[in-house]
Amino acid sequence: MAQESARTTRRYWLVKSSQLLLLGTPAAIAYLEADEGKPQPDSYRMADHWWAMIVDIEKCIGCGNCVRACAAENNVPDGFYRTWIERYVIDDWRHESEAPQVDSPDGGIHGFPAKDIPTTAKAFYVPKMCNHCADSPCTQVCPVGATFVAPDGVVLVDPKYCLGCRYCVQACPYGCRFINPTTRTAEKCTLCYHRITKGLTTACCEACPTGARQLADLKNPNDPIHEFLRNNPVQVLKPHLATGAKLFYRGLDGAVR
Repeated sequence: MAQESARTTRRYWLVKSSQLLLLGTPAAIAYLEADEGKPQPDSYRMADHWWAMIVDIEKCIGCGNCVRACAAENNVPDGFYRTWIERYVIDDWRHESEAPQVDSPDGGIHGFPAKDIPTTAKAFYVPKMCNHCADSPCTQVCPVGATFVAPDGVVLVDPKYCLGCRYCVQACPYGCRFINPTTRTAEKCTLCYHRITKGLTTACCEACPTGARQLADLKNPNDPIHEFLRNNPVQVLKPHLATGAKLFYRGLDGAVR
């Protein structure tokens, strides 16, 4: 009886939450109440968190540790990436209009080959992944509500409801989604949901040797992100789209798209 009461209370709270887009869909409710979607331990309260990530461009060395860790942790199929790294090279930093050369061999999973870079050039690495948008285009186009924003700000996909229609893949302005060749369903970064709901950080953050990636909880007043945001200018990708992206970059060059 107590267990059923807890489930009923949780369901009622979920339905009432204004932070969960498409919450009324069976897919969203089923995913969050299922064993694979239910946060563990039971003390985890989604309403207490609002997850984001900080990426410090100046600290990224393009080693590929994050990509390898993500692939191993989430069983990402070969040739696909939930996170990847791009290398940008601008031959002459004095010419702002100059288009950068961009490469990302195998998503940067094995690092980057040596490249002759002129002394006048500017080179840097940009890790990319799902931006876990508060107003995500992908959730708006899904015809069955298989992809949704959870109350803690993480954009998730329920593979049991996903039709594999690719609407969300086409709608994502950051190119972070793909269709799993085995399951034929949409897949992307889940911010290691199975880890962060247990008090752990993401696999990519844990594997980064320089601390270029940092998981952040915007609802936690003691999270270092608040001091970081006060003392550092940050940018998001494609700000003109107003997606409410929660992947914040420090030192992002204007040439990055």
